[in-house]
Amino acid sequence: MGKGGALSDGVIKKIILSYTYVAIWIFLSFTVIVYNKYILDKKMYNWPFPITLTMIHMAFCSSLAVLLIKVFKVVEPVSMSRDTYLRSVVPIGALYSLSLWLSNSAYIYLSVSFIQMLKALMPVAVYSIGVLLKKESFRSETMTNMLSISFGVAIAAYGEAKFDTWGVMLQLGAVAFEATRLVLIQILLTSKGINLNPITSLYYVAPCCLGFLFFPWIFVELPILRETSSFHFDFVVFGTNSVCAFALNLAVFLLVGKTSALTMNVAGVVKDWLLIAFSWSVIKDTVTPLNLFGYGVAFLGVAYYNHCKLQALKAKEAQKKVQQDEEAAGKLLEVRESSEGAGKRDEAED
Repeated sequence: MGKGGALSDGVIKKIILSYTYVAIWIFLSFTVIVYNKYILDKKMYNWPFPITLTMIHMAFCSSLAVLLIKVFKVVEPVSMSRDTYLRSVVPIGALYSLSLWLSNSAYIYLSVSFIQMLKALMPVAVYSIGVLLKKESFRSETMTNMLSISFGVAIAAYGEAKFDTWGVMLQLGAVAFEATRLVLIQILLTSKGINLNPITSLYYVAPCCLGFLFFPWIFVELPILRETSSFHFDFVVFGTNSVCAFALNLAVFLLVGKTSALTMNVAGVVKDWLLIAFSWSVIKDTVTPLNLFGYGVAFLGVAYYNHCKLQALKAKEAQKKVQQDEEAAGKLLEVRESSEGAGKRDEAED
C-alpha cells in the first residue's frame, strides 16, 4: 500500500483506539454506579453507610497509589511544596470528599435513572461557579442555554414517580461541590503548571479525603455500625467494588489523555442514557414519560453546550496554528535577511 493507504490504516487504528477508551470508561463508570447502588440500597444489599463505603474506596486507592509510586515506581510523584499542598490539594480534597459522600448518600433515596437526570446540571454548576470565581466570562447566550438545561431537569424532577426531597438535596449538593472542585483544579493546580494523572491525584488527594471523612464518620455512622452486631466485612463485595472504583480513575486518565475532556462529556451522555434504560428495564425503577421529556430537553441543552465547546476548541487550535505559522515565517525571514546581509558584507570586502 502507498502512503495514502498507510495513513488510512493509521486513522482507522486511532478511531478504534478512541472508541475502545470510550467503551472502557462507559463500562467502568456504569459498573461503579450500579455497584454502589446495589450496596447502598435498602432493597438490595442493604448496607446504607455511604461515608464508610467512600472511606473504603479512599483507603484502597491511597494504598494502591502509594505502592505504585513508592514501591513499584510506575509513575514519578509530582514535585509539590508543603504550601502548595495545603493551599491547593487540601481544599480540593475536602470538596471531593463532600461530593463523594453526598452522591453516594443519594443512592439510598433516589433511583439510578433520576440521579443521572440530576447530574445533567453539572455544566450549569461548573459555568455558574466559573463566572462567580471569574474563571469564565459571562455570556447571555451561554446562560440561556444553562437555563434551558435547568428547565429540562426541573420537568424531569416534576415527573419523578418516587421524588424524595432529601435525596434531591443530597444530589444537588454533590453536583455543587463537584463543580466547585473542577473549577478549583483549574485555578489552584493547572494555573500553577501542576498536572496530576489519576495515580498521582489519588496519591495526594485520597489520603486527604480519608482524613476529612473520618470526623463525620465517627459521629454519624460508627455508632450505628457498633450497634449492628450482625455486621461483617464482606471482602469479596467491598474488594471488587474498590477495584472497580480504582480502575475507573485509570480509565478517566486513558480517555482524557488519549482523546479529550470533551469526548468524556459526550461519552457521559451516552452512559446516562444506558443507565436510564438499565434502571428501567433491570432494576425496575419507574421512568415516566415526563421524566424522559424533561431529560430530553436537558440533553439537547448539554449537547448544544458540548457543540459550542468543540467549536471554541477548534477556533483556539486554528488560532494557535496561525500564530505558530506566523512565528515560523518570521524566523525564516530573519534567517534570510541575516544571510543576505552576510552575503553583502562579503561582496563589500571583496
